[in-house]
Amino acid sequence: MKEVIEFLIQNPVQFLATAGLDNKPKVRPFQFMFEYDNKLWFCTGTKKEVYMELQKSPYIELSVLSNNMKWLRISGKVIFSDSEIIKKKIINQNKLVKSIYQTWDNPALTAFYLKDCKAVITDLSGKLSVQYSF
Repeated sequence: MKEVIEFLIQNPVQFLATAGLDNKPKVRPFQFMFEYDNKLWFCTGTKKEVYMELQKSPYIELSVLSNNMKWLRISGKVIFSDSEIIKKKIINQNKLVKSIYQTWDNPALTAFYLKDCKAVITDLSGKLSVQYSF
């Protein structure tokens, strides 16, 4: 898990794939927030389409490519949480999120973690491959 977290931190813009409300694939840039309690945490807005998509179909895949052409793919089930601890940590650590939502108790802000994660780190040749489950 440590290698996955380091990869996400070193490559701060990931791409999140969901099943759209129209049942067609949707991909958008996203940002990993942090690891806490052996979980990968993210956040989004409750007014955003991605939130509605995840309510309907909570399974995602996330991918990111590093400058040295290694890439990470993670899949898992989204579990939403309104934990005060998590939302305060997000607001205090991420200037962009704070600029959008202002305070941790803004009802438009929600956090989520990934359950039953599968992660693969590989390079474009497919020769280097490390798999994780957590």
